Amino acid sequence: MRDEPYVSPYAGLDLASLLLKRAESHGGRNFLTWAPFEGAAKSWTYAAFADDAARLADGLARRGVRPGDRVMINLENAPEYLLAWHALARIGAVAVATNARASGEELAYFAEHAGIRAAITQPALAARVRDFCTGLDWLAVTAHDGGVEPRDADRPSGDERFEALFGDAAKAPAPAGDGRRPLAVHYTSGSTARPKGVVWTHDNVLWGGQVSANHERLTEADRHLVTLPLFHVVSGIYSTMASLWAGAEVVLQPRFSARNFWPAAVAHRCTWASLVPFCSEALRREPVPGRHWFRNWGHAVLDSSVEEHFRVPLLGWWGMTEIITQGIVGDPGLPKRDGAIGRPAPEYRLAVLRDDGSPVEPGETGELRILGTPGLSLFREYLDNPAATAESFDERGYFITGDLVTLHEDGLIGFADRAKDMLKVGGENVSPAELERVIGQIDGVAEVAVVGKADALRDEVPVAFVVPEGAPDRPALTAAIERRCRAALADFKQPREIRFLDDLPRTGGIAKVSKPDLRRMIEAESGG
Repeated sequence: MRDEPYVSPYAGLDLASLLLKRAESHGGRNFLTWAPFEGAAKSWTYAAFADDAARLADGLARRGVRPGDRVMINLENAPEYLLAWHALARIGAVAVATNARASGEELAYFAEHAGIRAAITQPALAARVRDFCTGLDWLAVTAHDGGVEPRDADRPSGDERFEALFGDAAKAPAPAGDGRRPLAVHYTSGSTARPKGVVWTHDNVLWGGQVSANHERLTEADRHLVTLPLFHVVSGIYSTMASLWAGAEVVLQPRFSARNFWPAAVAHRCTWASLVPFCSEALRREPVPGRHWFRNWGHAVLDSSVEEHFRVPLLGWWGMTEIITQGIVGDPGLPKRDGAIGRPAPEYRLAVLRDDGSPVEPGETGELRILGTPGLSLFREYLDNPAATAESFDERGYFITGDLVTLHEDGLIGFADRAKDMLKVGGENVSPAELERVIGQIDGVAEVAVVGKADALRDEVPVAFVVPEGAPDRPALTAAIERRCRAALADFKQPREIRFLDDLPRTGGIAKVSKPDLRRMIEAESGG
């Protein structure tokens, strides 16, 4: 990676100063409406949200959080998530955004790797955080689980209550206005056995908000329904930051629920939603209201049947945590076609390359690489992993995405496959290497390989092929694998099937496992 100098378009600004500017210009307009599945909705104006974030920033500083300190946020979608994110930004601390579905061992890894000082979580997750994130200075727990009252045994008390963190807004530190400082760490599954911590700066997040808002043509009149997890780039940047930049409103739900999607969308007259194909497939099972206010859905792939069924135009897009916003995006004013994503975003330079490094011709498929500015339009680095950071860029400074795309004759780009060994499970990246590391440590497992199996609802699910050691009791070994995976992995990462083989297929008779052969075994059984 070339660490070249650049003049930031956000000089003198950071996330906290943007929020304050929006509070000045849009103070009486709604910024956030919390729409839980149970109970009444609650709204914050821009001014009220900025005031609560400032109160929380003062309280965090009183708890000893200093610029550069890392604080874990382990929450389902909730107003407290966004307040914590903005409060940490206000004092120059770093939010370590983690998946609420992460296992205890995953949380322990995140906590140790990032060196977190404290954590913010919710009642149903608090015991796991306490047990696996040892050495915390303090833990704060919200009063609810995604809008649901917790069990009495899980209810926080005393200084552990999230509400006890709030201080005096007038005493909150002034924004530093330095966009090059780190703002957040997001752990993302890659092709390695351990997730890597993607470091975002304030400049990154401002860039993501502005560019996403421009791509989506958001205005202050829009209401963006947010259902995907806030730790994910789609909700965190494409939805929430884009809305902040545009002065629009965020309508936040605890998680995606097909049954609860339409009632919130209609009640709050939402005009935008950012979804993945998993969501649109699930929504097909629900009745579409006779009237709704959506003018666009963001969607990973263009699909005219989705547009016709829901009466909503789709904006195709592609991105990654490392790329902050959309690197490929559709344009409602240009021709589109089913199965494509869109065209190269004008803010980046894209290359689609053959194996020999030469550019593909129209109609060919190649690996997607993308050129941008680290710390601004690309992530700053992988946390404490300079080797992985360097290896993720080629000799010309292009980021190596690991995705294969097809450059069509009409200029549209379509997703083809993943060059990296990666699964996509219900919109979440899953590294087979991570599953293989966990399963390979179990007594009785000689070798393991994990591949994806097509799934109508989740796109694909993990299947583990295991070569047993000796002649173990296979049902007992299966049970041991399942127990270990439940303890070590988030639920969406756990294998849906465990299959035993005497040996794994090899490429050309050498040591490398032939995963295409394993996929073909699955396809042959399903008639694919």
